[in-house]
Amino acid sequence: MRLFVMLMGLLVVTTLQAQALDVGDAAPTAEAKDDAGHAWRLSDYTGKHVVVIYFYPADMTPGCTKQACAYRDSKDALEAAGVKVFGVSGDSPEGHQVFKKAYDLNYTLLSDTEGALAKAFGVPAGKGGTIQRDVEGAKVSLTRGVTARRWTFVIGKNGKIVHKNTKVNPAADVKQVLDSLK
Repeated sequence: MRLFVMLMGLLVVTTLQAQALDVGDAAPTAEAKDDAGHAWRLSDYTGKHVVVIYFYPADMTPGCTKQACAYRDSKDALEAAGVKVFGVSGDSPEGHQVFKKAYDLNYTLLSDTEGALAKAFGVPAGKGGTIQRDVEGAKVSLTRGVTARRWTFVIGKNGKIVHKNTKVNPAADVKQVLDSLK
């Protein structure tokens, strides 16, 4: 976003960029569409659960699938820790439905096609794209509006960031999250 400011008769132009959140910062007021196309609000979970929000580049890609399946396979441990997990990418709700069905994902995926959620958390995001995948014998096109970097945030019940990882290993992410909660 560009900001135009008049300073002592001079027009100053500056570019505003989202600042990345850090441990100890309050989580942003965040809203998105979930994989069913319904409105999702972070405030519905703050104060009730520890929340994991992990940003990933795209549905149905190798690293993203490893990360998603690791969260799926850790459901019991996450629930025992009082954690609600939300995966976020620039894919559409329809693309998320295909991804969830193909890999039997047991948690909510959030659609951030415009990158607003990534921006609220300060996660870098670039242009989107389309990939083709074979799912149950049919060719499927999955289109995403933006491609976010792979970052993970853990938000405590108090609404503050308690863990942040910007160098995520997709297969080890959930273990690092669980370790951060001990």
